[in-house]
Amino acid sequence: MNEPIIRGRHEPAVVSDRHRRLDRPLKLAVGPKTATALEKLGPTTTGELLRYYPRRYGDRGKLTTLRDLRVGEHVTVIAQVAGSSVRPMRNKRGAILTSTITDGRDHLTLTFFGKSAGTLSFHERRLRPGITGMFTGTVGEYRGTLQLTHPDYEPFEDLDEEFAAVQKVDWPVPIYPAGASIPSWRIATAVQTVLTAQGPQDVPEPLPAAYREEHGLVGVLQALHWLHEPHSMGDVRRAQDRMKHEEAFVLQTALAQRRAAMRSRPTTARPLRMAGIREAFEARLPFELTAGQREVGAVVADEISEPVPMQRLLQGEVGSGKTVVALRAMLQVVDTGGQAALLAPTEVLAQQHLRTVTALLGPLAEAGMLGGAEHATRVTLLTGSLSAPARRKALAAAASGEAGIVIGTHALLSENVQLADLGLVVIDEQHRFGVEQRDALRAKADGTPHLLVMTATPIPRTVAMTSFGDLETSTLGELPAGRAGIETVVVPAGKPAWVERVWQRIREEVDGGGRAYVVCPRITATESEQGEEEMVEDVDLLDDLPFTEDLIATGGLSDAAPRASGPPRPPLASVEEVAALLRQVPALDGVTIGEMHGQLPTDAKDAAMAAFASGAAPVLVSTTVIEVGVDVPAATVMVILDADRFGLSQLHQLRGRIGRGTKPGVCLAVTTAQKDSRAMARVQAFAGTTDGFRLADLDLQMRKEGDVLGAAQAGRGSSLRLLSVTKDVDIITAARAGARALVERDPALATEPDLAEVLEASIDEETAEFLQRF
Repeated sequence: MNEPIIRGRHEPAVVSDRHRRLDRPLKLAVGPKTATALEKLGPTTTGELLRYYPRRYGDRGKLTTLRDLRVGEHVTVIAQVAGSSVRPMRNKRGAILTSTITDGRDHLTLTFFGKSAGTLSFHERRLRPGITGMFTGTVGEYRGTLQLTHPDYEPFEDLDEEFAAVQKVDWPVPIYPAGASIPSWRIATAVQTVLTAQGPQDVPEPLPAAYREEHGLVGVLQALHWLHEPHSMGDVRRAQDRMKHEEAFVLQTALAQRRAAMRSRPTTARPLRMAGIREAFEARLPFELTAGQREVGAVVADEISEPVPMQRLLQGEVGSGKTVVALRAMLQVVDTGGQAALLAPTEVLAQQHLRTVTALLGPLAEAGMLGGAEHATRVTLLTGSLSAPARRKALAAAASGEAGIVIGTHALLSENVQLADLGLVVIDEQHRFGVEQRDALRAKADGTPHLLVMTATPIPRTVAMTSFGDLETSTLGELPAGRAGIETVVVPAGKPAWVERVWQRIREEVDGGGRAYVVCPRITATESEQGEEEMVEDVDLLDDLPFTEDLIATGGLSDAAPRASGPPRPPLASVEEVAALLRQVPALDGVTIGEMHGQLPTDAKDAAMAAFASGAAPVLVSTTVIEVGVDVPAATVMVILDADRFGLSQLHQLRGRIGRGTKPGVCLAVTTAQKDSRAMARVQAFAGTTDGFRLADLDLQMRKEGDVLGAAQAGRGSSLRLLSVTKDVDIITAARAGARALVERDPALATEPDLAEVLEASIDEETAEFLQRF
């Protein structure tokens, strides 16, 4: 299990001596002072500096809009000097130079302090009226006027001689992500110093020549020159296109090597067996499989039948029937004498899976018991809350092979858990598990077990190709027959009559035999549910950021990005407070209110869910612990409080808990978001469609792509500097095909030493460990 797979079965590539110039510390190339300032921004070597791309490109003829500047922002703007004046200070010795710059409509003040007027003459000469230049600093305010105090600046007519050659003609001006210690143009000067010292032999070329020719891509050194010193925006676009292909190709090559190495590992074929437990199970199913379930099931059955490890991602809408597909695969393994393990992220979900599987199997889950079927197995549960006797019994059933299906939470990963013949690993809600946890379960097999990863969170195709490029992907897009629809309504929290109607609607559903979820972001008024506080903070941040193409493309702020302002938000709703409130609401008089959250003991959780399902407590106030897997067909209404504080995918997951029976569902999204805010736009988008894949695409556009790709990059989301998974589907598709073809014919990349070198440098030890384990 520990063989390197990034490099196949071969030794890691050795970095070529001809490329070692890119490993030089910056202080040797640009001097200690500049190097120290640059290192605060990220680059530490000459190679890293060359890959520190401009955030955007300025045009000396197009001034930056000054109206949207905000106090406290560190900005870089292109503007024209309107006038300058020097005056003595009023209450102490010294002088003040005040310059006004303009974009043609608004103005910004530049302020410089000196011991005398003479000490300011240097700035006064450079800041002549009519001069255009770049100005950078932190926006402050004095007597209601925005200003930059002692800003760095560079007039376009007063550049360093070496850099002036680039600016004398009307070429785009590269503007870099800068900091207080170094302005953009000094970064540009440092880049030029390093770039001019590089020859074709100094920079590795990771894109194969045939791939570059096929897609009309320039070489790496030409692309770097066009990114850092373009003659036109056409140069920039061609360079960016080439670098996007490179980023995609390097990542897809790593994934292709991982896939190839996994497929080369020995595994046991688990062919279909006639007249076994799987066939008996299908004969007793009380419903018809959907066309999608039959199609995906056939693909999975064929792959499990081969001596090559199946590596498949199964995604589908909430309620699309993924569990039945997985159960059929597990029974196929059981028919060959093997075992299947299903790993769930929470005890609530594990218990739900146990109830679902045993109910679907009936007598087929009662091997050795009175009334058990001829072709039967046993299903056992392993969770951390089991009593000592129950745990010993479950461990024995798993170790002996008596239990053909073992369902568990993290407790299933314990060292003392042994499995007789693990043939299939099913991971539900894969994004909730770490790499080590997945690896620990797979390591319990003698060989390499087949793997089926399931997710109810729809994944856009580009994300699937980028994050799960080594997995084959199957999608269930239709719901089982008989499912009713769900209506979603946005409820403004500031309208008491609307909120009162929410509680009345709950009462109507309860009186009709339905159940109602009321979801809150917090457990108590002072404590957040584990994991949710982080989510809420992320959403808050999004609301404060400008929703612009620049933000989506770069994952960061533009140099002069505005920040939203508005009234302070009210406290988040909490389970304890809302449950207490509902017990006092007249419309719910006589209705028992239950509570559910992650900090309850297991028996309390089970009791709460049982009371909810049976109707003893038909209203359940809960955190998002019920987000995945919980299946109560009688649940017909869901109220999500503070709906604007959740992401789109999570809202969709929550909504999937209702409408699972024959009665239609209604989801009421209560929000305090302002009418025209981005938060309200997000909630309205959620209400506007029940298409999870459409919502996933919108969610991706509203989030930093580094967050989306964090798992695949092991925290190195910044390695994708230009590639956008929302926009560059064609590039990702082409890179995936090219990388797979290359690895198929040359797993060790012997014919592409530069690509091997770049992979070795970009896939560090932590990332390599991730790629090797999953």
